[in-house]
Amino acid sequence: MMRIAAGLILFCSVAMSQNINKGFDHFYNFEFDQAITEFRGAVKASPKEAERHNYLARALLYREMLKSGMLESQLATGANPVRRSKLEVPPNVEEEFTAALQTAMELSQARIDQDPKDTRAVYALCISYGLRGNWNFLVRKAYFDALKDLTSSRKLGNQALELDPTFVDAKLIQGVHDYVVGSLPRYMRMLGFLGGVRGDREGGLKRIEEVAASGRMNEVDAKMLLGMIYRREKRPEAAIPLVQQLIRKFPRNYIFHLELAQMWADAGDGVKALAAVDSMENLLKKGINSNGALVQEKVDYARGNIQFWYREYDKALVNLHRAADHPGRMDLHTEAMAWLRIGQLHDVNRRRDKALQAYQRIEQIAPDSDVDKEAQKYRKRPFVRTD
Repeated sequence: MMRIAAGLILFCSVAMSQNINKGFDHFYNFEFDQAITEFRGAVKASPKEAERHNYLARALLYREMLKSGMLESQLATGANPVRRSKLEVPPNVEEEFTAALQTAMELSQARIDQDPKDTRAVYALCISYGLRGNWNFLVRKAYFDALKDLTSSRKLGNQALELDPTFVDAKLIQGVHDYVVGSLPRYMRMLGFLGGVRGDREGGLKRIEEVAASGRMNEVDAKMLLGMIYRREKRPEAAIPLVQQLIRKFPRNYIFHLELAQMWADAGDGVKALAAVDSMENLLKKGINSNGALVQEKVDYARGNIQFWYREYDKALVNLHRAADHPGRMDLHTEAMAWLRIGQLHDVNRRRDKALQAYQRIEQIAPDSDVDKEAQKYRKRPFVRTD
């Protein structure tokens, strides 16, 4: 859950210019190259507004997360992504991110020094600390620095609420922190105490739901988080309406379609699940691919994975091989999962030699990952369907 806290907190502010409006539309459709271009334009047009530098920094970070497969695995499948030791970021991207964030923090602090009750400046600084905490966690792997930054972010969020108790959007930070820490095993909750966060799973969830229902700036972010939370809590009936709302607002975001497919599958409706996969493929046919993140192999995997769960084994095997037989086309997590499903299918069909070959492929491409640990069990003992 700590990876989710670092990877999926989105903080945004009111879009005030054409550049920013276009930037957010591209951002939530996961077209990050275009979003970055628009936010750069917004910064150039008004370089003294801290929020605009935050927008740019966030888009830079999320583009790298999408490239790594992190957004897809966490949002659409609820899984911890298979990644290498850390998120590898090109030096020029790191330089631009750091500069944007530093500028945002300096501008916000200057406004606070002039007026400590400037709620907008306090919240902008809260955003900056949250983004830096995400970067420290995901890129630098500096966990203590990440904890300090995320703690500072929460305190500033609390301060913004004290200045303006009607500022519903600021409750998202409190809600996420409380939910995540409250969901940790008891022995790990000491991490929360170190940061001054005791954790309140139910209270945190209610705050996120309040922002999703009444927020003006963080409504979309809250709905995205709720979709992920409801999936992890096996509540597809609560998640499906949220995801459908997101698709209507941001129809080019293939991950929302993928998430809807997963939700319908969890709800027991394989027909609607496969229809959602068809919607993904239609985006690809129209040339909409989230800057190259959506490829045919991901569509094939999504379809094959649903067919696997609905016992359409022959069709599933064909689609999963279409996905897995082109290494490097998908993110590492999805590629490893495709081979896991292929191994399980061969076990179900009593083709043990082929099953072992598939499980061993996972060991080669993603050793010591969560997927590999699961595959290790089946290398010792054949997979058996129990559902």
